[in-house]
Amino acid sequence: MRTINHSQTSPATAAGPVGLDQSAAPYADAIRALGAEDWQRFHVPAHQGSADHAPGLADVVGAEALRIDFPMLFSGIDQENWRMIDHSRETPIVRAQALAAEAWGAARTWFITNGASGGNHIATTVVRGLGREFVLQRSVHSSVIDGVIHAELRPHFLHPRVDAGLGSSHGVTPAQVDFALTEHPESAAVYLVSPSYFGAVADIAAIAEVAHAHDVPLIVDEAWGSHFGMHPDLPVNAVRCGADLVISSTHKGAGSLAQSAMIHLGHGPQARRIETLVDRVVKSYQSTSCSSLLLASLDEARRHLATHPQAIGETLTTAEELRTRIREDARFRDATPDILGGHDAIANDPFKVVIDTRGAGITGTDAQYRLIRDHRIYCELATPSALLLLIGATSPVDVERFWTALQSLPVSESEPERPLVVPGSCEKRMDIGEAYFAEPTTVPFAEAVGRVSADALAAYPPGVPNVLPGEVLSAEVVSFLRMTAAAPSGYVRGAADSAMDTFRVVTE
Repeated sequence: MRTINHSQTSPATAAGPVGLDQSAAPYADAIRALGAEDWQRFHVPAHQGSADHAPGLADVVGAEALRIDFPMLFSGIDQENWRMIDHSRETPIVRAQALAAEAWGAARTWFITNGASGGNHIATTVVRGLGREFVLQRSVHSSVIDGVIHAELRPHFLHPRVDAGLGSSHGVTPAQVDFALTEHPESAAVYLVSPSYFGAVADIAAIAEVAHAHDVPLIVDEAWGSHFGMHPDLPVNAVRCGADLVISSTHKGAGSLAQSAMIHLGHGPQARRIETLVDRVVKSYQSTSCSSLLLASLDEARRHLATHPQAIGETLTTAEELRTRIREDARFRDATPDILGGHDAIANDPFKVVIDTRGAGITGTDAQYRLIRDHRIYCELATPSALLLLIGATSPVDVERFWTALQSLPVSESEPERPLVVPGSCEKRMDIGEAYFAEPTTVPFAEAVGRVSADALAAYPPGVPNVLPGEVLSAEVVSFLRMTAAAPSGYVRGAADSAMDTFRVVTE
């Protein structure tokens, strides 16, 4: 049974495996079948499937989860042997990944259990196999910068559109990519983010054409768009638009367990060129003790999305109802026009609802705090100017509950102060790797201004680095990071201390 509308597929997309039964979940079903047997276990993990052996853990995850927590390479259900001659011997994990490849229109899919962060480490290592230089969007997740450091890459940054008022950065254009590749002809790949954290979708099809015209692969961090392409009213996913390698954080929008993700391989010469390299790198990064729970959750999330388009449709309806109420409200504002307001965005993610609180008599950060404290409602992100809601693709919204809580938020007698949200880029003084591996010195925050950062420091969420190793810490960035650290729901990834009272800088 196949319910996915592939009319969205771009002309560049080739067909993957055809006619697979998307109602099957071969890996999840195999794990459940194993758990139903009366085993006497003498193998890892140490709880050995028994709630009696780990009562506290059973209280956290449930007795059934312990029963199906099997190790890798158990009874042939997850050894991977791609394109076996005897297809009847394909293991459940291989069949599950083939189903995922078909569902998302990929040539091949790998399940990974160290999140899209691990996927970014894999992808940056793949870049290293092609060369040292590459074109990279500046507003990537901090895990990409970690990969750049580990692989000793030399990025040429593309700067995306930034909405300093909302506190958001979005995408880049095909023209920017073309200019960068022309200026840096030694670049071995292009590495972009789409959609942005706030839901702006870049023109991946046009960017893929540009990259391929320069004879390099396009890699897309589609962490926030794992549900794309799974319903005719959702944006087309990157692999169907011609991207060659796509990192998909399946748990974010598609509903698998946290820390589970997928990597999709595209079609065409560039994708085929890197397939063997990707497979080798995946194996080198993937744990030899992969969680069967995480792998099974990927299988089940794919099955649910692929066979229940009505659930996605119902969620889309509730998301649009919420947007309509915001558009018609006199106090709060729907920020979707801002998301679509630049040449970089051709669409937006309907499951990202951005509520502009400017003029509402309350900051987004205060609104988030009060929604948590008084209503037990937790939004994905708050900035001084906005609330960002993430709606799961098959998780319809209780619109009345949220709307009642939003309308109950107090109004300040005067418009509250809204400090600068997104600081400008810092000046580069050293190469990233050189600064990262240099001897660091920890200094008070006031003394850090004007010094070269030894760390990649990222306000989280969304985890986009505000300063990179080798860049000079500006007063603006230091102030912004300290403000983030002081916020109830924020922290700074890579910080020397959680309060940002001190910074690690390169020893002079």
